[in-house]
Amino acid sequence: MAQVVVNVNDRPYTMQCDEGEEEHLSELAQLIDTEVAKLKQSFGQVGDTRLLLMAALVIADQLAASLIRIEDLEDEVTAMKHARLAANDRSISLERTVAERLSAAAVRLEDLSREMSP
Repeated sequence: MAQVVVNVNDRPYTMQCDEGEEEHLSELAQLIDTEVAKLKQSFGQVGDTRLLLMAALVIADQLAASLIRIEDLEDEVTAMKHARLAANDRSISLERTVAERLSAAAVRLEDLSREMSP
């Protein structure tokens, strides 16, 4: 296990993480520290625990909104896949119809050609 010292609200916290995850953990701590700083600017120093809870709630709200957006986008992708499949089916059907009509026209032209030949 690796150890990382992160700073949140001007306080150092020693955290453990898997090897190779140190940078990611530092980035997450920076995200929390940024939210804490915004809240501290709006509400003042209301205590570490309350600031951390408020920051966690803000981040949780952002996550919830992101999850809803992801679900909406997944629904859109599914609808687009269905529309693409339906369009592909229509295209295949149209292609068959055109091929059948061209074939029928070729047969008629051959018949006309035979009728006109002496």
